[in-house]
Amino acid sequence: MKKIQMVDLKGQYAKIKDQVDQSVLDVIASSAFINGPEVHAFQKELEEYLDVKHVIPCANGTDALQIAMMGLGLKPGDEVITADFTFAATVEVIALLQLTPVLVDVEKDSFNIDPEAIRKAITPKTKAIVPVHLFGQCANMDAIQAIAKEHDLYVIEDNAQAIGASYTFADGSVKKAGGIGHVASTSFFPSKNLGCYGDGGAIFTNDDDLAHTIRGIVNHGMYKRYHHDVVGVNSRLDSIQATVLRAKLPLLDTYNAARQDAARKYNAAFSGNEKIITPQISKSCESPICSGCDCHVFHQYTLRVVDVDRDALAQHLNETGIPCGVYYPIPLHAQKAYKDERYNEADFPITNQLIKEVISLPMHTELDDEQIAFITKTILDFVNK
Repeated sequence: MKKIQMVDLKGQYAKIKDQVDQSVLDVIASSAFINGPEVHAFQKELEEYLDVKHVIPCANGTDALQIAMMGLGLKPGDEVITADFTFAATVEVIALLQLTPVLVDVEKDSFNIDPEAIRKAITPKTKAIVPVHLFGQCANMDAIQAIAKEHDLYVIEDNAQAIGASYTFADGSVKKAGGIGHVASTSFFPSKNLGCYGDGGAIFTNDDDLAHTIRGIVNHGMYKRYHHDVVGVNSRLDSIQATVLRAKLPLLDTYNAARQDAARKYNAAFSGNEKIITPQISKSCESPICSGCDCHVFHQYTLRVVDVDRDALAQHLNETGIPCGVYYPIPLHAQKAYKDERYNEADFPITNQLIKEVISLPMHTELDDEQIAFITKTILDFVNK
């Protein structure tokens, strides 16, 4: 059996090596390193894939989220509601812009932000909601869009973990993650479902005026060289990263299908074990993991373990040569940087439970049946002893 990786970027690269190598050499030969033709071509191809009017590439996913908020003109003191159970980048940009982060609890089954918790957190100062499509599955956008419309709030999708995922609305219409709210951000960090070979990110929107504003922000506030019309930043996707992403984008659905196939095999192995709760899919989908849509693209495959010492299990897996991760061990409301007297532990029962139970298993495009069988047997032997 080949060595198990949490993310096997080398194996994925080997299959597209010739194309990637040649395209990178072509960029170097052209010397068009910044805002070159490859960046513009990737932008257009991603717009077509996502069915959004505007994709604005930038330097990384955190910048993308910050720039999206800057583009909306949010002011210091404005409140932005987001999930307590997610990576810190989501909340750090809120704080950096001197906005007020408002953390709320998540749903136990999907790990995504709880719409009812959003509703309870709204005040006259609330200006935006940031749903994080965690681990590869969209948040409940039917409910979130309805709340936003009722209270005249912006919806800023954090799509760093769910590119390629789809959301089916109650009326049967379908949209890609990132094309639903007023604006969205994503990351092309190497381990993402669509990852480059360095840092990269993008902002998506269907709003022409907002797209224009954002295009200036990413380039020092310039629309014409040396004319600074808005306060901006320096955040650009370089041409080498764009050419890698162009090679991978036509394969994204195939990559996501491979992740879904691995998830099905994990689920089948753990089926019926009361101590292991496998990832739960949106209630609108009939099958445990869809064969007819992309509602979950499994950036992470995250279990909950019940009546099991999760940390001891993680240690055992690592000692057995099986990498794993705990995303996330400390909720944002308990992080030193984001503690606030407004928060009450009683408001976060699900998050406080999940941080003790979750464990993420190897998940990538190169997992094979032998590896999955070894991983699942090792876990089952541990939880059943």
